[in-house]
Amino acid sequence: MTTTSPNIAERSRNLGSVSGEQSECNGAPKSSEVDLPRIERAVREILAAVGEDPGREGLRETPARVARMYAELFSGLHDDPRLHLRKFFTEKYDEMVLVRDISFNSMCEHHLLPFTGVAHIGYIPNGKVVGLSKLARVVESVSHRPQVQERMTEDIANLLIDELDVKGVAVVIEATHSCMTVRGVRKPGSVCVTSAMKGIFRSNLSSRSEVMTLIYGYGDRR
Repeated sequence: MTTTSPNIAERSRNLGSVSGEQSECNGAPKSSEVDLPRIERAVREILAAVGEDPGREGLRETPARVARMYAELFSGLHDDPRLHLRKFFTEKYDEMVLVRDISFNSMCEHHLLPFTGVAHIGYIPNGKVVGLSKLARVVESVSHRPQVQERMTEDIANLLIDELDVKGVAVVIEATHSCMTVRGVRKPGSVCVTSAMKGIFRSNLSSRSEVMTLIYGYGDRR
């Protein structure tokens, strides 16, 4: 279990989110939101610092490519994930809703190396349900930021609590971290699992067991 993170609405403001101002091209941030030339200059400096020649043919366009890549990978810094949960439907349904295996990729803030995996989100409505794709969009938005997996897990759970006033929410994330597999301890195949249980999933053991069974209880999902 993770510790409670700051309110995500406040974090979105601190990160300079701009509601409703996303580019229509795959949610990529507008050029005014990312200083691409500054990234390019920094990448050239890094290449020179490690002993490479930034001017050689194979590296000449690399700084621009990296700048565009970072704009895409960090597009969540300029997105407000709450917006995806504000289109809901009134339903008298009080059993669990679960979406498993929502794939994502994010960036570890400690080494700026990617971690990739799947998120499972279950919730018990309190009169409001959202389209299933909205949960995937929330994961997509939250994942595109430099962060740690623990905070990402907590943020997604808090979003559903704050925006939908659900009776309970369970978020489980499984991910492989490049900072463990390609550097440092170099242990490929290791998987980090984090969970955030809120409301009835925290207070009621049978509800928690039910959601974990639905996530993991159907044999080898891989």
